[in-house]
Amino acid sequence: MPTSLPVLTSDAGRPDVPEHLNPPRRRDSRRIHVGKVPVGGGAPISVQSMTDTPTHDVNATLQQIAALNATGVDIVRVACPRQEDADALATIAAKSPVPVVADIHFQWKYAMAAIDAGVAKVRINPGNIHKSGDHSKVKVIGDAARERGIPIRIGVNGGSLEKRLLAKYGGIATPEALVESALDEIHILEDVDFHDIAISVKHSDPWVMVQTYRLLADRTNYPLHLGVTEAGPPKTGVLKSAVGIGTLLAEGIGDTIRVSLTVSGPNKVEEVKAGIGILESLHLRERGLDVVSCPGCGRVEVDVARLAEEVQEALDGIDVPLRVAVMGCVVNGPGEAREADVGVAAGKGKGQLLYKGQVVGQVPEDQIVGRLVELANEVADEIRAERGEGTPTVVA
Repeated sequence: MPTSLPVLTSDAGRPDVPEHLNPPRRRDSRRIHVGKVPVGGGAPISVQSMTDTPTHDVNATLQQIAALNATGVDIVRVACPRQEDADALATIAAKSPVPVVADIHFQWKYAMAAIDAGVAKVRINPGNIHKSGDHSKVKVIGDAARERGIPIRIGVNGGSLEKRLLAKYGGIATPEALVESALDEIHILEDVDFHDIAISVKHSDPWVMVQTYRLLADRTNYPLHLGVTEAGPPKTGVLKSAVGIGTLLAEGIGDTIRVSLTVSGPNKVEEVKAGIGILESLHLRERGLDVVSCPGCGRVEVDVARLAEEVQEALDGIDVPLRVAVMGCVVNGPGEAREADVGVAAGKGKGQLLYKGQVVGQVPEDQIVGRLVELANEVADEIRAERGEGTPTVVA
């Protein structure tokens, strides 16, 4: 995780912002380490994603991990359903720029191969491995993982709940059923003296997911991995994830997150962008670019929608906290623009440009975007200079 990320908790607060803008008090949880990334125990909330390449295609998998890393991911999971995937883990783990999690379901030997390969975490449900109370294979995995400092994530999913629990709860994956499943899995690991655990209890319905995590948060202090599973394509999946993950984070519940979207190939980065956006919106991660624009109404006298889109696209990639206002009316526009680092209050085919609350000029509509982008880059350079950071290539 980048060292510049502040640990934002309401316990200590931030002296540079009002108290009401500090994030919620976090649930007390144990801390584990997924490679170099701390999870739980007040650590910054990390963002995860998962590759969709065949894991045994090492080059393709590493290329996708690199793209996710460039977008800001903290941890990446890879599927391991075949022997050749397990065989590829050592190379992937060694060359990945971020910690790698091996996703394994039934093959305990693959879990051992992943641990031997040096992955940062293993995702496995012990109940899929032990049979009729025989914990021997789980103990082998737990002993090996403990020796190497590798945590295990238990992943309970509403779509794959055990038949006995479905029968017990009327054929429905209720919050109570999901939590009981998770606690059963935890007890199996605890019985073999393994406690370096993270837990997820995902459901495709955000409301069921929220209730489930609330119940689990009251029953255990292990770190929680949040997610709305099978959330769907970006148009609906981002919305569901923001509701489910955001609600819990606003209550202080959650230590690491994954936005699960139906995307593939280069579009996997959309999961990371959405996850980072959720954290930024809740003041749980330092915000980068924040374009504030009015929704438009009968008072608007410029094409504010076009202006906002062009400004957003032109400034995409800004690496410092920067608020840019694009306002299209004389009612709220001047005030909103004054609160931003730079902004424009436009009307009648022209716009007043504002820099840190002060009017610095007036330009015709066709020059607004260019001049606003220029001002934004100047302010971004000022922020970098204040932080002692170098000046990157200008965004344009």
